[in-house]
Amino acid sequence: MSLIITSPLRGWATTLDSVPDPVFAQRMMGDGVAIQPLSDTVVAPFDGEVVTLHDAGHAISLRSTEGAEVLIHIGLDTVMLKGEGFTPLVAIGAAVSRGDPLIRFDLDAVALAATSLITPVIVTNADAFAISRRSVDCSIGECEALMTLVPVEAEARRRSDDGTVVEQAVTLSLPHGIHARPAARIGETARGFEADIHLLNGDKRGDARSTVALLALGTGFGDEVLVQARGDDAEAALAAIVALLATDMGESATAAPVAAVTPVEAPMLRAGQTRGVIASPGLAMGPAARLRQVDIAIARDGADADAERISLRAARDDVRSKMVMQADSAEGSVAAIMHAHLALLDDPELLAGAEKRIAEGRSAGFAWRGAIHDQIDAIRATGNAHLIERIDDLVDIERQLLSALTGTSLDGAAVPAGAIVVAEDLLPSQLLAVAAAKPAGLCLVRGGPTSHVAILCAGLGLPALVAMGETLDKIDDGTPLLLDAELGHLTANPGAADADAFAARLAKRDARRATAQAAAKDSCHSADGTRIEIFANIGTAEDAALAAAQGAEGSGLVRSEFLFLERDTAPSEDEQHAAYQGIADALAGKPVIIRLLDIGGDKPAAYIPIADEENPALGQRGIRVALAHPALLETQLRAILRVGPVGQCKIMIPMIAGIDELRQVRALVDRLRGKMGIATPVEVGVMVETPAAAMIADLLAAEADFLSIGTNDLTQYVLAMDRGNPAVAAGVDAMHPAVLRMIGETCRLVIPRGRWVGVCGGLASDPAALPILIGLGVTELSAVPGFVAEAKQIVRGLSLIEARAHAELALQCKSAAEVRALARAFEETRR
Repeated sequence: MSLIITSPLRGWATTLDSVPDPVFAQRMMGDGVAIQPLSDTVVAPFDGEVVTLHDAGHAISLRSTEGAEVLIHIGLDTVMLKGEGFTPLVAIGAAVSRGDPLIRFDLDAVALAATSLITPVIVTNADAFAISRRSVDCSIGECEALMTLVPVEAEARRRSDDGTVVEQAVTLSLPHGIHARPAARIGETARGFEADIHLLNGDKRGDARSTVALLALGTGFGDEVLVQARGDDAEAALAAIVALLATDMGESATAAPVAAVTPVEAPMLRAGQTRGVIASPGLAMGPAARLRQVDIAIARDGADADAERISLRAARDDVRSKMVMQADSAEGSVAAIMHAHLALLDDPELLAGAEKRIAEGRSAGFAWRGAIHDQIDAIRATGNAHLIERIDDLVDIERQLLSALTGTSLDGAAVPAGAIVVAEDLLPSQLLAVAAAKPAGLCLVRGGPTSHVAILCAGLGLPALVAMGETLDKIDDGTPLLLDAELGHLTANPGAADADAFAARLAKRDARRATAQAAAKDSCHSADGTRIEIFANIGTAEDAALAAAQGAEGSGLVRSEFLFLERDTAPSEDEQHAAYQGIADALAGKPVIIRLLDIGGDKPAAYIPIADEENPALGQRGIRVALAHPALLETQLRAILRVGPVGQCKIMIPMIAGIDELRQVRALVDRLRGKMGIATPVEVGVMVETPAAAMIADLLAAEADFLSIGTNDLTQYVLAMDRGNPAVAAGVDAMHPAVLRMIGETCRLVIPRGRWVGVCGGLASDPAALPILIGLGVTELSAVPGFVAEAKQIVRGLSLIEARAHAELALQCKSAAEVRALARAFEETRR
């Protein structure tokens, strides 16, 4: 007679082969199915009795009325959580009915603290029951059929027995007693012998081959257990089991204490871990190298005004020449920031403010510092979080010039190659100096996710966490560190097991990148042949050349505002045309999508007057500014339309909120084409960055040639969180189900209209997000140049069917943390 085991959780059912733990994957405990859970309560899979419930609350075993024994093990290595985050709802010996709640757990916190949340459901008495049917590689609901069991004939289970009984006591060295992993090792060893083997703990007796029976012994560290064996090879079996029990079976290495699980939005941290805001993603391990800011002493009063004025200008010229050299030798974002610093250094108001103070009798250094701080005070008065982050740039040029005036070195302590730099904060010039030493990563007490230091780290490929708080001050030079800028935390003094696991992650990442790079120039198709275009986000011709070298199939976002910022006047039509043509040439005929001037909010331009706004993010931004300054818009459109060959460059409108904005730009493009004698159509698309654009995507698709989702702004508008505000930046995660649902709805509305949907925001550079985006219907991804080859490799390993199933599960999640846990499990099942 068969027995149906129903699913104890809602989630994704998969084979045990997908579990990243040999104890389960190699069926040491028995056969079964694994579930990646999306619900937070384990329910009974049949009518029966609770046989064991681990003290840590992470594992429970039951026996059905037919005698089948099933273990449900929530996550991997969750025994180390010591019960935090788990709430048992039943007791040992309780009678339960199918669907009764057994254990409730904090899904978000446990998912991020555990090695994996994947939950094996194991038939532990495989000698009595075999699995005849199972549901795998599918979404499964609570209490839906998971496995069908059939009894094994008794004759097949009979062992020889000559009546000989041998026994020996052993003291357990297992730090958590016999839980699931050690029970599996004991069972695997016992199955290598014919003898019957039992373990006794007080008045409790358990078969060594039965995981459930071993868990039911309720053992702990230091308990004395009696091992009994009976059969033809009893002595050999006894010796083997006793020898195994005399060791810690490798469990001590992973028994480090962890911090308590608290049901909050932020991920649960282990002891020795500090949370931070991800400024530049990646992984790094190495010793801490502390950098402390050097104080520069300056006199208040000057001796002679002319001499002080000459000293100031000489120091300024010295700093300027060094900046020019850095800018000329740099590319992309590094070059852009150096040019921004040059613009600040040449600012006539700064020089005038300093010379005014010199005329009043102050020294050159004191006068320069005063002029800088006048500007800092003015910026702080705006209350704009993005502009306030740029104060660091002013402080940077202040210190560089004072260093030139006084001869004070700003280098600080030397940073060893491969170290993780730990500092209160860093200025852009300091970071560039430090980067030359080839550090592995960066951790800052202060800083923001959109500061120039964060942008530089991303451009340099340097993993970085910022806004980590004063806890970072406790880390000494040389402290071993694990920097996880994928999950957003730093681990100090890791145990051997944590360090080894982290090193394995690094090695796998490097191997994947090497494989991806080898096939970077190949076109990108999913595993089942669907064409997915992988483009790159760029700002300059140098960026475009780098993107082409990485295998980019075009540019899905040219940030044209780089031409307009940090200057006193708008770029001319010829200057813009030269820049756009350089990008088009570097990409050799591949598509180039130029975003129209995106000024306002966090990107002000001095020559475009915008009145003070209480909330700049909701005021004059993007296309609103361009339409309010038609001369600027026409000049840019003419520059784009002049690029050859005609049609290679496509036009993308930022911050669309209604169809009328699209129609105005389309009409202007058509009028200019007529004036310029251009017969070839030029595509005009829109960015989906506002909830309004997402909700009318079908209407926009009827008139736009394409839609591209800007996930950075869309996320902050959907979640009502300013991504430039460090106080809430940690919660601004584009993997939030609300954002994913907005993306999914956009694709659902657009695809029937025959238009393609792309993603050009930060989410397109997140490896965990790519399978979900493809599953939602996105067919073009525009990532940072350095991620292009890896993005292609990820897409090539996906089939549309599995991507859609994965995306559907993601939309059912309750938080960004839950989505990321699901994505992590999805990746693990594919390795």
